[in-house]
Amino acid sequence: MTAIHPQPRPHSRVRWRTPITMVILLGILAGGGWWGWKSLMNSSAEATCTEQKLANNRLVPKQVVLNVYNGGARAGSAGRVADVLKKRGFNVSKIANEPKGDKTDVVALRGASETAPEMLLVAGQLNQKAVMIADGRTDHTVDLVIGAGFGSVKLKGIPSVQVPAGSTVCLPVVHTPQPIPSGQNPG
Repeated sequence: MTAIHPQPRPHSRVRWRTPITMVILLGILAGGGWWGWKSLMNSSAEATCTEQKLANNRLVPKQVVLNVYNGGARAGSAGRVADVLKKRGFNVSKIANEPKGDKTDVVALRGASETAPEMLLVAGQLNQKAVMIADGRTDHTVDLVIGAGFGSVKLKGIPSVQVPAGSTVCLPVVHTPQPIPSGQNPG
């Protein structure tokens, strides 16, 4: 005879591992989003320009940060123009091909506004009339984009630009390279 044994009943256990894991992951995601938002809103990035009153109400080249870009001119043209403007006292930050890839017929200036004193000072160095492009930048740097039709800079550009008496001008922060102490690897 065969003995009939009762079959064990399946356990009706609730599986909690998946929902608990999901709640923990959602908590981590929400915490990361909150931390990212707070970091973005409380950024401690340094100022891109500082409001200053100018001596004698004049803006001079040493107070202007300039980027010189080749927008269709011969290779090396941006470097030659930058060298001349460096000798006049401008702080040349970048010398490169036009980063957006735009081509310029003659010459273009990009900056905070078309009437910004830094734009007028750079325009006063050029033989040709530049296309003035206001892009609303907050750091008050100027981009000089030279094209195939660009001739040269003036032999003697304007030394300064008059600003209204008592007004302040936002001058770019000029970063000077720091010497590397002996025995330290620069890279």
